[in-house]
Amino acid sequence: MTSAASPGPEIIRRYFALASQPDTEAYLGLFADDAVVLDEGKEYVGIAAIRAWRGDVPLVSYEITDVEVTAAGTVATATITGDFPGSPFAGLRFRFEEYDDSQIRRLRIAP
Repeated sequence: MTSAASPGPEIIRRYFALASQPDTEAYLGLFADDAVVLDEGKEYVGIAAIRAWRGDVPLVSYEITDVEVTAAGTVATATITGDFPGSPFAGLRFRFEEYDDSQIRRLRIAP
């Protein structure tokens, strides 16, 4: 991960460090059993659904360009680069809406 901005809390730093790696088990370990991920208009609930979603998306690298802590959670904005049409894509927002020091419970990914 290359970072222009510090991606906030430790759990979010770990998310971006692990999201660009092929080891899905360490990545999935960041999520609560009943976690919800919303990406490209689809909702994935629970580890099995998140595992399937993760298996269908290409690995990308992240350049964090902004981090904002709000009452609704932490929003990390990134440029992602990888093997997908439109790469690199700037301005993708990762909205960590529910999390604590050990688990992510709700993540919404959208521009």
